[in-house]
Amino acid sequence: QSDHLQRYANALTLLADMGLCYACTCTRADIHTALSAPQEGAPHLPPDGAVYPGTCRHLCLPLKGGAAAIRLDLDLALATLGPVSECSFNEIGLVAFGRYSLDPQSLRSKVGDVVLARRDIGTAAYHLSVVLDDALQDVTHVVRGMDLFEATPIHHLLQVLLQLHTPTYYHHILIRDDQGKRLAKRDDAKSIAKFRAEGATPADIRTMVGL
Repeated sequence: QSDHLQRYANALTLLADMGLCYACTCTRADIHTALSAPQEGAPHLPPDGAVYPGTCRHLCLPLKGGAAAIRLDLDLALATLGPVSECSFNEIGLVAFGRYSLDPQSLRSKVGDVVLARRDIGTAAYHLSVVLDDALQDVTHVVRGMDLFEATPIHHLLQVLLQLHTPTYYHHILIRDDQGKRLAKRDDAKSIAKFRAEGATPADIRTMVGL
């Protein structure tokens, strides 16, 4: 990714020139406080944690300078698409098999104005970088965990805005431990190599994860 910083910057510039970005100076604590207000209700958590309440959307803060994150203005982005029913991606995973059109209400309630560039280093954040990286590498099929399924509509939205090819998606069930907790590197979950070193066979591992 460090070799493609200019590519990310060009995409941000394009979205900014379309009027679809705004600067955001809110910290995580600011967002938590705003969402704790009685009128906001209970926040929906995936895929980026609590959905951003739009605090900075109309403040017209400068986009450049590195002091703020850059967010996508979801409502304006949706307004540029025309009939959203014509924007769709194909899911071939067993859990959510089908063709999915963009649903504006679901995007607003479950995703919101995602961060496109982080203010700490001023480079593209996950949603923008993964879309551009997939396009750069001519990725045709994306295979990932079901916990990222709700992020796919925002990825497809960015693909449409940037006129990029949309891959086919396969979201698989999450692999969990005996207590039902998702295996994750940040929790020092065991790798396949560790299970193999402890004597587990491929058949043992397939049985353990429900294959």
